[in-house]
Amino acid sequence: MTDDNKNRKTQIWLCSAHFVNDIYTGLLNPIMPFIAEQIKISMPIATIILSCSHIFASLLQPYFGFFADIIKKRAFIFWGLLFTSTFISLVPVSTHISIMLLCIILGSLGSSLFHPQSLGFVVKFSTTDTVKNMGTFIACGSLGFAMGPLLSSAIAQYFGLSKMPFLAIIGIICALCMFLFVPKFSNIKTPPMNIKLKQAFIDILTNRKLNILNIIAVLKTLVTTSCSILLPFLWKSMGYSKFQIGFALFLFIFLGGISSLLSPKFEKIIGTANVFYISMITTFPLMIIFMLTYKTHLVLSFIVYALMGFITMFATPITMSMAQKVLPQYKSIIGGFINGFSWGIVAIAMSIIGFIAQATSIAPVLAVISAFPAIFSIIFVKFLFQEQE
Repeated sequence: MTDDNKNRKTQIWLCSAHFVNDIYTGLLNPIMPFIAEQIKISMPIATIILSCSHIFASLLQPYFGFFADIIKKRAFIFWGLLFTSTFISLVPVSTHISIMLLCIILGSLGSSLFHPQSLGFVVKFSTTDTVKNMGTFIACGSLGFAMGPLLSSAIAQYFGLSKMPFLAIIGIICALCMFLFVPKFSNIKTPPMNIKLKQAFIDILTNRKLNILNIIAVLKTLVTTSCSILLPFLWKSMGYSKFQIGFALFLFIFLGGISSLLSPKFEKIIGTANVFYISMITTFPLMIIFMLTYKTHLVLSFIVYALMGFITMFATPITMSMAQKVLPQYKSIIGGFINGFSWGIVAIAMSIIGFIAQATSIAPVLAVISAFPAIFSIIFVKFLFQEQE
């Protein structure tokens, strides 16, 4: 088998594993209102618990990315997927908040292990179009993240929360396949690396272009996370079933995955800056339309909500590829920052946003949140492309 064929096969396995891993990261959002009711906790507390999930799945990614860049094994991909699938599947059957929190932390740490190294591998095994491969990889993760709500809500609706642990079987099988079919890191011909953690973080955090890309990632993640966590509580209060809520989240994230696949093609047609502007500005008017229709025109509001998923994730693969090209020696660490650090920062903010939404109202809070990317896009996108001049 030629190197190109081996690389293509490896890309397929990496994309498959990303799809499966992110199924589990999307499991809890649609059913959390019902889990909260089961163990008798409020929406703000449930939001904090989901925020802990994002924090442990995200903020540690740059550190794991550092070790992923220097070790000669695929351990993070294998064990990460194993932990994510096993412990997240146990959350819905947890009988106490402390047990649930422990399962969420361990499962989220698995996702934090998996992502930086797999992102680095996508680049290492890309012999042709890196942006296209990154777009496919991210799209597979988004599609997995979309399938999570659909699976969990369907199982919870028709079989009960007690059957959720059986979903772990999918992840365990996929992890074994990764161990068998993804090449060992030691078989890849790469120059010796002498990366120091402190120096890597200094280089990344003092790079103006990377800081701008991180801020853009944070702003877009704030919208997607808020919509995914808060709207299920709104819809539950309106009487929607578990499956209806799960299907709405599926559409939101599924179209986001489709946009990740399409954005490299649109980038060539309309230009990179315009992809960023569309992704950051258009969400706000869509959110206003959603606010005006979710009580009276339900189908239209669902369509608008799904379109928000497409628009918000439109620039995600381009953001990641641009970031990794700035300091290519830190591919996995930068993958951890863009893919993880932004989610972690947003997760910390969500613990406060949950209380604000409880005290006021969910829809207006989401409208304010969606305004931030639209307002700041003019500044940050302009600065980003000044860096390229």
